[in-house]
Amino acid sequence: MSSIASPGKQKSGPATEDLMIEGMTCASCVGRVERALKAIPGVSQASVNLATERASVQTDGSVPREALVQAIHKAGYEVSAPAAQELLIEGMTCASCVGRVERALKAVPGVQSASVNLATERASVQGAADPAALLAAVEKAGYAASVIGSAGSNEDQQAQRHADDLRVLKRDLWIAAALSLPVFLLEMGGHLIPAFHHFIASTLGTQNSWLLQFVLATLVLVFPGRRFYQKGIPALLRAAPDMNSLVAVGTLAAYGYSLVATFLPRLLPAGTVNVYYEAAAVIVTLILLGRVLEAKAKGRTSEAIKRLLKLQAKTARVRRDGSVVELPLEQIASGDVIEVRPGERIAVDGEVIDGDSYVDESMISGEPVPVRKAPGGTVIGGTVNQTGALGVRATAVGGATVLAQIIRLVEQAQSAKLPIQALVDRITLVFVPIVMGLALLTFAVWLIFGPEPALTFGLVNAVAVLIIACPCAMGLATPTSIMVGTGRGA
Repeated sequence: MSSIASPGKQKSGPATEDLMIEGMTCASCVGRVERALKAIPGVSQASVNLATERASVQTDGSVPREALVQAIHKAGYEVSAPAAQELLIEGMTCASCVGRVERALKAVPGVQSASVNLATERASVQGAADPAALLAAVEKAGYAASVIGSAGSNEDQQAQRHADDLRVLKRDLWIAAALSLPVFLLEMGGHLIPAFHHFIASTLGTQNSWLLQFVLATLVLVFPGRRFYQKGIPALLRAAPDMNSLVAVGTLAAYGYSLVATFLPRLLPAGTVNVYYEAAAVIVTLILLGRVLEAKAKGRTSEAIKRLLKLQAKTARVRRDGSVVELPLEQIASGDVIEVRPGERIAVDGEVIDGDSYVDESMISGEPVPVRKAPGGTVIGGTVNQTGALGVRATAVGGATVLAQIIRLVEQAQSAKLPIQALVDRITLVFVPIVMGLALLTFAVWLIFGPEPALTFGLVNAVAVLIIACPCAMGLATPTSIMVGTGRGA
């Protein structure tokens, strides 16, 4: 099977490039385009189809796409840019995830460019790549993906998923907080109030206090904190650590050291037998708090699209075979005649063929005064009929309506990346491995040069480096700002 060459890339083996051509009107156009393509060194075969307006070009792999496009332009025709494929990505938690998904998508044959947005959880892919190959690449990178259809078509499902995720996160946050608070008080209370330490030692006992902390911290890590290990450990094993990996390694280090101190204290040097259950439990709780705040921010950013979607009618009454039937918007075709009653929202863009009424077009024009519509006038889907009944012949339906195009433009604007964001994504792609290396270096320096107990100081400081170095803010700040601005504009 021949592969699809990415633009501008040199390949050693045979490759096939598919191009969409505009402006061909007859068989002579086909012959002209084929001759222009076959004249390029390295092109072995060129087949042009007038009906589909497509050209399939077989090369030896050394011909860049730009050379093919330029030859078609010289022949007097235009090459359409491949339509962007929109994917919904699930499971991304930080900016390093963004870089990882983009790198996986760009490696798929036929992809010209790929842009992933953490706030919208969407990927926009330019090129002629197979959607199944894109989904497989994202899945191999450790995330779930689905193809987004027409503008706004997945908004309801995405909003429901955000609501479900937020509900689960809130539940887990409350559980983690309730379990972590006693652990924190038992361990840190004695450091803050010496009398409390003596009270615990004389009543509950130090060893029993550690055992209670062990039980509570284990519950925190196994239940609310399980998500970090389910995603972070596999990412670490794939040599592609993310934010979940930082949390997993940091909490497991503190928890593992505490286990040894609790049950096998003889293995530790004198003066280093301490427990850090509260660190592991509190870290999970605080990261969950951050996830809840992020989930709320992501949910708010999609409000603009939801408000625009509410302007769309769900059904319309269509004249079919001498009768009027109510059909969902998806079943209405261009040329159908729609009946619009007073007070109803017009379902499609069209031309008035009978009736006389006033239509509120403020959603498009901003003008509060209704506009009179009579036979021959045009109406826009989403506007509201005011006084009389209208018969409207549909001229644009589905994604071709003005409102659908506005929604699509808002989606594209919210998914856009500023140049500075691309720089941030490149940095965060290597950020997590660098942080883990710095944590190991921190542990080694404290262990070798630190005061006693050096092992304890080394562990605590290494865990601190792992936990505090979270790239989530860098990844969310820019896209969230863009979405807030475009949302208010929409």
